[in-house]
Amino acid sequence: MTAQVSLVADVLLVDRCNRGEEAATRELFRTYHKRVHGTLYRILGSNRDIDDLTQDSFIQVFKSLPTFRAEAKLATWIDRITVRVAYRHIAKQKKLPLPNDTLDEEQSMRPSPGHQAASREAVRRLYSALSELPVASRVAFALHEIDGRSVSEVASLVGASKSACKLRIWRARRTLFKLASTDPILAELLEANDQEHDGSQL
Repeated sequence: MTAQVSLVADVLLVDRCNRGEEAATRELFRTYHKRVHGTLYRILGSNRDIDDLTQDSFIQVFKSLPTFRAEAKLATWIDRITVRVAYRHIAKQKKLPLPNDTLDEEQSMRPSPGHQAASREAVRRLYSALSELPVASRVAFALHEIDGRSVSEVASLVGASKSACKLRIWRARRTLFKLASTDPILAELLEANDQEHDGSQL
């Protein structure tokens, strides 16, 4: 599907939703539910509020649909709303609860129980460390390093310049590696990421 055709499809779907078509509302929810949940999950880790935050994101999406102007893809527009929901959630909490499982079980290679437990522990420590960061740095780092988005896309999603996002990501990485200096499990996770991705994403 070309970008132009995709944009037309977005506009038609939004128009149907704005006219109150329940089938269109269900279609939008089904199409983007996994994307919204995944974005929140990679920013926040395994969080007991993740399902409520997913619902909050869609409430904001449907409330804001009349303002959609097709200046960006619908997926990108929804991503921005999702990031704002995550941002507000982090800002309201001094420290998030530790995650209970790995980032994405669907992407795991189902290693041995011992290795799986070590991976879960490393991820718990990563998100514990992330909870110490300023909100802007945490969100930028998570979107770039964990969710794998480009710096340009991160800048678009958070409404900041590329240079500001690069600085936030760099500061987050510096803080994480400082914390890892006294935490060998976190250090191993960060070093493995750098070796595999050359520091581009986690």
